Amino acid sequence: MRFVGVTSCPTGIAHTYMAAEALEQAAKAAGHKMVVETQGSAGSDPLDPAVIAAADGVILAHDLEVKDAARFAGKPTIDVGVKRAVSDSPALVAEIERLVAERRAEAAAGTPASGTTPAATPAVGATVAGAREPDRVGTGTKVRQWLMTGVSYMIPFVAAGGILIALGFMLATVAAGKSGVIDVTAFTFDVGDPKTPVLQNVFEPGSLMHWAALLFWIGKAAFAFLVPVLSGYIAYGIADRPGLVPGFAGGAIAMSMGAGFLGGIVTGFLAGFVARWIAGWQVPKGLRGVMPVMVVPLLSTLITGAAMVLLLGRPIKALMDALTDALNGMTGSNAVLLGLILGLMMGFDLGGPVNKVAYTFGTTGLATAGAAMDAPQLKIMAAVMGAGMVAPWGLALATALRPRLFTKAEQENGRACWLLGASFISEGAIPFAAADPGRIIPASMVGSGLAGGMIMAFGCTSRAPHGGLWVTPLIGNWLMFLLAVVAGAAVTAGLVIALKGAARTAKVETPATAGAVAG
Repeated sequence: MRFVGVTSCPTGIAHTYMAAEALEQAAKAAGHKMVVETQGSAGSDPLDPAVIAAADGVILAHDLEVKDAARFAGKPTIDVGVKRAVSDSPALVAEIERLVAERRAEAAAGTPASGTTPAATPAVGATVAGAREPDRVGTGTKVRQWLMTGVSYMIPFVAAGGILIALGFMLATVAAGKSGVIDVTAFTFDVGDPKTPVLQNVFEPGSLMHWAALLFWIGKAAFAFLVPVLSGYIAYGIADRPGLVPGFAGGAIAMSMGAGFLGGIVTGFLAGFVARWIAGWQVPKGLRGVMPVMVVPLLSTLITGAAMVLLLGRPIKALMDALTDALNGMTGSNAVLLGLILGLMMGFDLGGPVNKVAYTFGTTGLATAGAAMDAPQLKIMAAVMGAGMVAPWGLALATALRPRLFTKAEQENGRACWLLGASFISEGAIPFAAADPGRIIPASMVGSGLAGGMIMAFGCTSRAPHGGLWVTPLIGNWLMFLLAVVAGAAVTAGLVIALKGAARTAKVETPATAGAVAG
């Protein structure tokens, strides 16, 4: 058989590509051909329409809305979350085989084997147990998908802006000593604003402080897009293209009012629903041509902006100020407790919804961190990233120390987990958790929680939202950061070995005990 598929995850970094590879390998092992379109952070290369037309079935494994899902209408389709494809792709291939066989049997018999009429068969196909069918997705799942759409588009801006600013501070530290203070007036430029100083000094390629200032200005400019992009693409997830204008405008207003990322989230949802409502109006044929160009953006932007300025902006700003003050005042045991909780969340479902809540909390906090190198938001990001590295490293260590406790496939996965953990790809531990959740997940949570608490206690910081070991130069107090991650991984490995060893001993002793009783 020939299958096609689409994979996507909120960050578009790990799950998207791991799921695609897993599906292609599972289809190949079953004797089929499969082509998967990855809708990730690097963009997507749409499937050839001829390939779709020739396909017998479709597997959609996604946590974001699938782009152009109508392409697959009429074909047997399985619609699941991306994590299911990573952990259980052979079962999905077997299920699509069954659906295709049933559809062929119905066509040959002239009547549906399931007892339903062909006209009543869903255009997007059937779903597996626990799967999601597009028109039956729960409200909570839709809200999470819309929010993650905004976050996935925001993260590259966080990465570019945050890393550029961090590099600027590194150069300033070399140029000015331990203070690491960037002299932003060393190199300034005229942006046409009378309040902004004109070019004070000619850029000097040999001056580290000039380079530091240049990196800071560029990074700051990238950071300025965070909230508008978050808001705009939440609205895009809800209303498609009509949501972009009110979403971006609402996010810019939220930013100017000091409402931060919370304001961006609110304006994103508001703009999306307003734009979708207006775009759905039944208007005379003569007005249909101007609706998407003029009426929808005009009215939706007006309503969203007015609501933010007149009603929502000040309360959200007050909430953001309270949250910022709480984070700034968080020291000692409170900071360690927050790190512990974030670590437990990162280690719980390894890239799933709980993990993504913690990660989103860390990345959106970077938008409010400012230029201070010891801002609490930077400590939170370090705790989140460090905790996310623990599970794959812990399982890599466990498979290296006690390979007999694991299958050959798990031993191979364990070797790959060294690189995945170093790259802050928690999903590398998913195959282990899917095979033995009762032992792997508790061990992962304990080690990750320990790492998160230690990182907060040590005061480590990170402006990079991703990268793991490869962004170590951008991590404040990096030696203690690595110590915390290694300690957490060692605890996870020890617990996994102990739990699996105990289970194996119990299996060996049970038959012997039964034989003694029978004798």
